[in-house]
Amino acid sequence: MNKINKVSLKIKNKTGDYMNADFRFPDQVSEKLPLVILCHGFKGFKDWGCFPYMMERIAEEGNFAVSFNFSYNGTGENDSDQSEFTRLDLFAENTFSRELNDLGSIIDFLFENRELYDYDTESITLIGHSRGGGISILRTASDDRVTGLIVLSSVCNFDRYSDVLKNKWKEAGHFEVINSRTNQMMRMNYTLIEDLEKNRERLDIQKAISEINVPVMIIHGAQDVTVDYSNAEDLYSRSNKDKTKLFLIEHTGHTFGAVHPFEGTTKALEEVMTLIEDFLKKQI
Repeated sequence: MNKINKVSLKIKNKTGDYMNADFRFPDQVSEKLPLVILCHGFKGFKDWGCFPYMMERIAEEGNFAVSFNFSYNGTGENDSDQSEFTRLDLFAENTFSRELNDLGSIIDFLFENRELYDYDTESITLIGHSRGGGISILRTASDDRVTGLIVLSSVCNFDRYSDVLKNKWKEAGHFEVINSRTNQMMRMNYTLIEDLEKNRERLDIQKAISEINVPVMIIHGAQDVTVDYSNAEDLYSRSNKDKTKLFLIEHTGHTFGAVHPFEGTTKALEEVMTLIEDFLKKQI
């Protein structure tokens, strides 16, 4: 098997913030490789659970695999704490627009530095998990550089908060969620809601999915209690059926049985990987 190289770097976004990123690619290639970019979800990060395993597999299949941390996802800047939420101050200030812009900055960087690596900027597939799925849908609809889209356990709408909660949130100026893995209280400032209301059209996932005309694959676990499977059905119902496929994975949830720290693959995750690999082969 061809050795997989891994390069870790910091990519600056348009507002001067840095995003930690990993590039994985086969050692010896005779042609430019299709690009595959992974977007993590809420309380996620590029090294969460199965993500490194997935990106390694994708690289082994002859792709240039890119994973990154959104600039305000809350993890640390140093190599030692990129899986730890040491920047809760940034997490509190994060917004959907910021993440959408971050993804654009990643694609910009890949275009601006295409002479340094053997990847093909004519073939860019986004993979988004959960909230990252919504970001990937929005980017695909608005960015004609993207040529394929895979969403895993994706939300169909960012406005998932009741009016009662939003009123309390506004009064307090923030809302707190607990991270069940670390037991940290993670604050989200009301600026998240203000961003959603100010940029409602730009952040409309349901409208965006209906405007996409590149190949799309929607994958969801039947027992997902974090993001219900009805989100996948909603996305599919609005999509271009000639270009979109929907797959329900039975007997599994939001992360297809994978946990953090990673304890190995699962039957459901292998089903997902087979679907991803087949989809990517068709994009070449």
